[in-house]
This record gives sequence, structure tokens and C-alpha cells, in this order.
Amino acid sequence: MSQMNRRRALQLLAALGTSGLAAGCGSDTDGEGTATPGSPVKIGLIVPSSGPNKAIGDEITNGFQLFLSLNDQQLGGHPATLVPAEEGDSAKSGQAAVDRLVKEGVLALTGVASPTVMSGIRDTVEQARVPLIGSNASPTSLQSVVYIWRTSYVLDEPGEALGVYLRQTGVPGGIAIFAPEGPGSRDVIDGFRRGYEQDGHRLAGDPILTSDEPNPGKGAFSRPIRRALAKHPDAIFCNYSGTAAVQFIKQLYDEGYQGKLYAPGFLTEGTVLSQLDDGEQGVQRARILKHGIETALNYSPDLNNNANRVFASAYRKTYSVSPTTYAMASYDAAQVLDKAIRLVGGNPTPQAVNLALGKIGQIDSPRGAWQFNQPRTPQQKWYLRRVMLDGRLLSNVVVNELATLG
Repeated sequence: MSQMNRRRALQLLAALGTSGLAAGCGSDTDGEGTATPGSPVKIGLIVPSSGPNKAIGDEITNGFQLFLSLNDQQLGGHPATLVPAEEGDSAKSGQAAVDRLVKEGVLALTGVASPTVMSGIRDTVEQARVPLIGSNASPTSLQSVVYIWRTSYVLDEPGEALGVYLRQTGVPGGIAIFAPEGPGSRDVIDGFRRGYEQDGHRLAGDPILTSDEPNPGKGAFSRPIRRALAKHPDAIFCNYSGTAAVQFIKQLYDEGYQGKLYAPGFLTEGTVLSQLDDGEQGVQRARILKHGIETALNYSPDLNNNANRVFASAYRKTYSVSPTTYAMASYDAAQVLDKAIRLVGGNPTPQAVNLALGKIGQIDSPRGAWQFNQPRTPQQKWYLRRVMLDGRLLSNVVVNELATLG
């Protein structure tokens, strides 16, 4: 390590204190991953190019690219290039992506659509000592990390925000809970219970766990829905996204459900509402508007703040659709890296950028201002969104603030 680099590392360690020692150790190869002032840097983008998470991967890519396009293709004063790698759908494919990108000398990593992949690459990222700015929801089990930061949220938070809301608004505890099998659903349900089961309130019955098949067919949910409706639930809470969300909502109403449906926001995120919307005279649209779908999420494209006006307008102009929480979180991942690289200055290394991430402070985000908490996830507001008509289309419209979590 050069004298200048050594002095810079010592300055950063002094600024952060001894708690940053593990993150501040230099790489095994002197000079590896360094860049001269203003020289190009590479950011590794881990996203799926096929499968059920492809739409999320596309949104993540679009959000990061939009930030670059609005900032002269630079991060922190350095020309930046995104280097994509295939995420796949398993720990093995995710680890292979990380290994390839690290060998290519990326300054940092971003992306990751699947919580399963995020858990699976944890040790690989930590051992590589290259910061990862994850831009989709992450499992609660991802604790005590040094190099993994997330700009989205932890999976138990939307359920917790909704649980508090339903308890405070007096919804009785006879709530039928539907979710696909898997650790992500357990996080969501645990958060919902934690938010609701306070001050003597209790949820009746056990969750109904369905197959985790990402592309269920017609009738896949009909039987468990009929069993639940036979008990006349006070409301329904569910945890689905993508094609599974479309099929669950359709089959729920086909089976005659007349009440409110609550869920984390990805139930109606992305293309779900356009797939459900059958037009002004459509039966499906009428059901949704009559009975009501309300979701909790950290973002909606109709939020009225300056950062969102810039982001949402540019996103619509560039991609001809409204942005989702996935695109917003990836846009913020770029913004976070921009601030951290700028703090490091003209000679960024992965370790120095990781140290700087702890010092960037508040982010002026389209979701509203937020900052990293100790577990390296956002402390942020959560919003109640209701599916309503916005012009001629079904849209997620913010109707209330729920809580600040994180």
C-alpha cells in the first residue's frame, strides 16, 4: 500500500472509530481496485435476466441507469460503468455472479432481486470485502454484516406497519392470512403478528401456506380460499407478488369474497394492476374498487416531494411507465454510492467506500428522506396505499402515513 493510501485509510479509520477496523483492512493485493482521481469505476449489477424475478431485475436495472443518465454517467465524480451478472435463482448462481464481478475489479456491487440469493451470497460478499448495496427486500436473518447494505427494506417491516394499522383502526383478529411457503413469508407474517398482537389483541387461527410456485394456474388457490371463507373472516392479509398475486386476487373474488384485502405493497406492484384491470365496464375492476385493496409500502410514484417529482417524471419519460419501489430503491443505491465515492475522493477502493457508506447521512430520496440504521438498512416512512382509479387506470394511491420503521 502506498504512503498516500495508507494515510487515507488511517484517516477513515480514525473518523469511524475502532468499530470500523474489520471493514477498513486493505485488500490482499496492494493497489488492487484503486483508481486515480476522476478515473473510471465499475459497479457490478446482479440481477436475473429470466424467470419470475425478471421484471424486478429490469426495474432494478432501470432505476440505477436512470441515476447515471441524470448525472453524466458518473458516480462521485468518476465515470461509472455497470457490469451485469446473472443472478439466477439460487445461492450457487448468486455466488458465481459475485465471484466473477470481484475478479473483474468492481468497486462495489448492487442489485439482487431474490431474498434467497441475498442470504446465499452473504459469506461470499463478506469474504470478498466489496460493498454490496442491495436494492430489494432482504430477510430478517441477514444480521451482523459489514459489507452488505440495503436501500429497500427488511421483509418483516411492511407486515408490521399493517399490523399496527389494523389494530389501531379496530379490525377484529379474525383475519385470514395467506402466504406461499418459505422463509420470506415467515418474516412477513412474524412482522404482521408483532404489529397487531399488542395491548391484548390476538390473531385467531394459523396462516394458510400455499405452494411457492411462482406461476400458479387458474384454480391453484380456490380450495384454501373456500376453506377460509367458510369461517367468515373479518379481513384477509396475504403475501404474494407477480403472477401469484394476479391469480390470488382473481380467485379470491371469484370465490365470492366481499371484504378488504391487505398486503405488503408488492401485491400490487409492477404489472399486477394492469393485468387485473379489465376496463371501465370490467367485472374485475368493479370488484377491486368496491371491496378494496390496501397495501403498505415505502414508496408510491404519487408522493409529493421534489426528489420524487424529478425521479418519477424522468422515469416515465425514459421508460413510458410509472416507477416501482424496486426502481426507486435501485435509484437510491446509485445515489448512496455517489455520495460514498465522493466522500472517499480521488482514490476509491472497495474498503474505503464501505467505510464512507457509514458517513453519508441523510438521503434525499423519492420516498422521502431516510438514512441507514445500525443494521445497514433504511430508517424510513411507510405508507398506506389504496388501489383506486387514477384517471382511467387502476393505481396505488397513498392515503396515509403508517409508521417510521428501521
